[in-house]
This record gives sequence, structure tokens and C-alpha cells, in this order.
Amino acid sequence: MKTRIALLLVLGVMPWSGLHSQTQTATTTFLVKTTVQAVCAVSATELNFGNYSSGTGPLLGTSVVQPTCTPGTTYNIKLNGGSAGGSIYGGRQMASGSNKLNYQLYRDSARANIWGETTGTDTVQDIGTGVAKSHTVFGTIPGAQTVPAGAYQDTITVTISF
Repeated sequence: MKTRIALLLVLGVMPWSGLHSQTQTATTTFLVKTTVQAVCAVSATELNFGNYSSGTGPLLGTSVVQPTCTPGTTYNIKLNGGSAGGSIYGGRQMASGSNKLNYQLYRDSARANIWGETTGTDTVQDIGTGVAKSHTVFGTIPGAQTVPAGAYQDTITVTISF
């Protein structure tokens, strides 16, 4: 027994502590990921021209379309021809019963470029930032229209393609 203890002491092992065991480890990794989807939401303000008098000059008004899109997402804002029977290039119309009042919507303040729904031709394109971006819709009711009194309206559908 004395020889065994002496040998353990020479080896640097204390007989009362048992043999030194080394802690063993194993490692691995795992991937953390997600896919960020391109998303857009949109709101728009009412375009109220106010009061129109038959036979007067053009009446101007504006609306604001505000898309909120994922940063870096390219989008197009499209405006349809309306619900009152007009068309984009044939002339949009507001209705009061069966009576019609012509108007038009434009992409620019000079009211030279009609706002429609053909991507790359008559829509507004921009890139999302993650916050709402304002795009003004410029409207005009041409002058010299003789129509009966009434509350005229139309509903425009705004579509964001991305």
C-alpha cells in the first residue's frame, strides 16, 4: 500500500482525490433566420372640390395618397376610372343620380399627366421606406359645364402594386 501511495504521489495524484478526469465538451451551431415579406398598406384623403357653379372656370382640388411599404420595396400607385361611369382617358365623372359632372385626376401640379392604372405609363412609382410617404393627387373639374344642382360624387379605387 505504501508503494502504491508513493507511486501516486510521484505521478502527482492524491490518493484520496481519485484520478483527475478531464471535462469533455461537444459543440454545434444552429442557423437563425427569417424572411422579411414585402408589404404595403395605403390610405387616402378625400378630394373635396367644394362648390361648383355651372359655367364657371375650372375648379381645382387635391387629395393625398399615403402608402407605407417595407423599406426598399418598389411600388406603383394606381387610380382606377371611378365608380360613376367615367373612364381614365375618356374622362372621369361624378354623378348625382343620372346627372354627370366631368373631372380628371393628375400626377403633377401642372395637371398635364393623367393618373391611371397602367404601370410604367400613367402610375406613380416610388420606393418604400417603412413609413408613410405622401403623394398628391391633383384634380380638376373643367369649367363651362352646365349641370343640374345636386351632390355629385365618385369613388376612386387606389391600388398599390409591389
